[in-house]
Amino acid sequence: MRKIIYWVHASVDGFIDGPDGEFDWPVMGPELSAYSEGLDQHVDTLLYGRPVWQMMVGFWPDAEAVSQDPHTLAFAPFWRATPKVVFSRGYPGDEWTERVIRDDLLAQVTALKEQPGEDMLLTGGSGLAAALTDLGLVDEYHIAVHPVVLGGGRKLFADPKHRLNLRAAESRLLDGGVVVTSYQLR
Repeated sequence: MRKIIYWVHASVDGFIDGPDGEFDWPVMGPELSAYSEGLDQHVDTLLYGRPVWQMMVGFWPDAEAVSQDPHTLAFAPFWRATPKVVFSRGYPGDEWTERVIRDDLLAQVTALKEQPGEDMLLTGGSGLAAALTDLGLVDEYHIAVHPVVLGGGRKLFADPKHRLNLRAAESRLLDGGVVVTSYQLR
């Protein structure tokens, strides 16, 4: 069965964006980019909630035109080529969306996990991550904690319904002082 891997950047105080929704604080140095690319090698589907999707689709289709950052240059072709599933009740979809899931998360995501293929990567999106976690559908959590205090924003886990017991599988200190820890369910 395919796994869902939650890959997210967070601040030391546990937020995934700033008080005004800003996401200008993560720094993708060479080591962190390599870690991210390592996750991508085992993934054939990207999962997004609507807010993160709108940020991604506003940048990645033409990313090389606005940034020559090595991480951008490496990730943009992967992003364009990889099927994407967006979770939203009202989003109609677009040319970059393979599928929109509007309801019955448990049945639809379970069916996705049972399809043949590689793992699926859920990027950012604390609301979707919380919903899938509450349903027991997330298999691994990879959290990159950046050395910044944001003082507000969306929480890493948006209002979980119950306790989640995790086991730290690996932790690494990477360039820029970023600590990446991968967790699995206990």
